[in-house]
Amino acid sequence: MRLTLSISMAKQEPNFEVLAGAGGVALGEARTNHEGRQALLLVRGTEDTTEFISLVQTMGITIVESIYQPGDQDAKGYFGKGRLQDISDELRLRVDGHPWQKIDLVLIHTNATPRQLVAVSDATNVEVWDRVRLLLSLFTAHANSLEARTQVRIARLQSDRTVLRELANQTTTGERAGYGGGGVTALQAVIANVNRELTSLRKRQRKHSKAQAERRRQRTRSGAVTIGIAGYTNAGKSSFFLKMSGKEVLVEDKLFSTLETTVGRLAASPRVLLADTIGFIDNLPNATLDAFRATLSEALECDMLMVLVDATDSEDEFRRKISATQREINSRYLGEEDVDILDERKIMCVLTKIEGISETELAEKQSIVREHGYAQPLGISVHENIGLAELQDAMLTQLFGSPTSLQLTYSEVGRSIEGYLSDVYDSGMIIDKHPQENGDMIVEVWINQQSLARLVSNSDGRIEVK
Repeated sequence: MRLTLSISMAKQEPNFEVLAGAGGVALGEARTNHEGRQALLLVRGTEDTTEFISLVQTMGITIVESIYQPGDQDAKGYFGKGRLQDISDELRLRVDGHPWQKIDLVLIHTNATPRQLVAVSDATNVEVWDRVRLLLSLFTAHANSLEARTQVRIARLQSDRTVLRELANQTTTGERAGYGGGGVTALQAVIANVNRELTSLRKRQRKHSKAQAERRRQRTRSGAVTIGIAGYTNAGKSSFFLKMSGKEVLVEDKLFSTLETTVGRLAASPRVLLADTIGFIDNLPNATLDAFRATLSEALECDMLMVLVDATDSEDEFRRKISATQREINSRYLGEEDVDILDERKIMCVLTKIEGISETELAEKQSIVREHGYAQPLGISVHENIGLAELQDAMLTQLFGSPTSLQLTYSEVGRSIEGYLSDVYDSGMIIDKHPQENGDMIVEVWINQQSLARLVSNSDGRIEVK
């Protein structure tokens, strides 16, 4: 976000501009391609910048230099006033051949306050992103569907509005143009336009959310069950979805490559649906993530939740990511911060990418998962087909319990036994079938109680539970 604020001695209205990266409040559509840009990274204390830098690299931005300042962040400008002035002078006096010559972006390694964003922008006179605005720019670049673009636009405008209000507060402190009058400044008009657009976008989002909820109700009435796929960003959710459903989704080794929900059928059973959605990330403000509530609901309002965790992360990173994921699940899926009620909901934790670790490392990661209240997690490798069959059996057992034995009765009149077998295939997942000498057939099937009752009642006595 780049903000320029100046008040002249003649009491003119503030001259401000919100450039690409701030949602395009003043300039229309936001910039989506940031490939090749160069940036400075400002860091306070000894914070770990690994994830932040990964997000930056995902967008094709080069960090020319990381500038560190010890101590806690300054409430007014993130960096201290003197250090911020040094950076400002260096940017202002750069010449051809200077390492900072092509820098047009300053990154702040925190969720900055509006006051800090305005101060850094005013000092450096270039575009400024904090962690939230970096994520929003990444979301904008990856938003392909109308649903995703609507959600991202809401999140961006909400974030921009807080900075615009900070500008308004600063310009209305003390004596200013039109004080006591009934006129509206240009800044106030922009804030009013943002509010109107947010109202319109939220109305569109509510319609989309209602349509999603109706589709979920229809799937439930038809006897289908849904497995939601959740986890930290880049945990391998989309790769797992593709492998298990065969449905094409975007699979990239990038953070937040998926922003909308994709629903597909489990290849082995037409009655089991998989829902792949946006990944979680640590320290994302609730106000920002709430813009994606409708997308998250599609995966989290499910019959069973599958939590995927990247097993290749270091132990500290693994603990941090599973803790962040669990916080989001506790608040959005379980409804409260209570690990004990995990057992009351159908939830399964899965370790992905295990082809890249040893058996000892896998055992250590499984122990960490159990510490967080989950049952013993299974390990899988999508690319090398490790553990997928065992996982599918575990999923179906948790959804339906033990397999049910059905007896299909042969008859020379009426519908053929093959027709009833086809009904069983449509209603559940057949594990095994045993033709009998008298023409009957015994079928082992995973099936929920609602589908089983419908199947038996529509069979004219030709299908019975054995």
